[in-house]
Amino acid sequence: MREHDVPTVRRFNRTVTQRVGALSDQFLSRDRPLAVARLLWEIGAEGGEVVMLRSRLGVDAGQMSRMLRALEADELVMVTPSDADGRVRVARLTAKGLAERALLDQRSDALAASILAPLPPDQRAELVAAMRTVERLVTASLVELREVDPESADAQRCLRAYVAELNRRAPDRGFDPRKGATAEPHEVRPPNGAFVVVYLRGEPVGCGAVKHHPGAVTDVKRMWLAESARGLGLGRRLLERLEGLAREHGSTEAHIETSDVLPEALALYRSAGYVEVAPFNDEPFADRWFSKPLRRDR
Repeated sequence: MREHDVPTVRRFNRTVTQRVGALSDQFLSRDRPLAVARLLWEIGAEGGEVVMLRSRLGVDAGQMSRMLRALEADELVMVTPSDADGRVRVARLTAKGLAERALLDQRSDALAASILAPLPPDQRAELVAAMRTVERLVTASLVELREVDPESADAQRCLRAYVAELNRRAPDRGFDPRKGATAEPHEVRPPNGAFVVVYLRGEPVGCGAVKHHPGAVTDVKRMWLAESARGLGLGRRLLERLEGLAREHGSTEAHIETSDVLPEALALYRSAGYVEVAPFNDEPFADRWFSKPLRRDR
């Protein structure tokens, strides 16, 4: 990181927070600050589990409780036990809360328009394009790649989504993770392998695993990203982390098999230096097999 980059980021933060009214206790001319208004928006029409709202907004339990109490006092929100699990608290908007959220949407649109209106068309287009870039890169900076147990709740949630997506894309082929080149928990748990979950704002949005073999070869397995997390460069970051785990184990070659129904994966592997080779396992869902030499990190 270059030293002069930090003051630039701080200047940008000051400009944006002031322009959008983040410093006001009456955000969008309502009687509440931005944080509370944002919580109202995040709860949405469907409601949300309090623990997930905390994770999404990056606030602690005490701050979340204070914000929810403020919204409850204004009769905008109800917090009740979940129908599925009484231990889980769920926040839901009341009719008054839904109306308030709709008003916030209208005023947010007006604020956005007021930022763009003073600019000529070419500068508007430049600003909107820059905002898209900033959003994508800031979101990517919030991502954490964490090694977890393959039987943990987050790992299993990602694996279910992975299997479901493969079967949506190729319903006639019927992907079964128990057949062919498996990645059972004991096969992707140290010392035999490792399992990585990708977290965005504390929520699991992707996964991948490595499965070590004798002969200094490691298979890259179960790579998946939620649609909401695609386009952020996370596939390459995840692949590089998995390759790093293979190197740490002492492997000098990585193997990947994949299907033609996953063109994004094929493009990623080829761009990352993988070369198509003859089949090296009996995975029935695979159409292509790849290999890549793993150079030692200096």
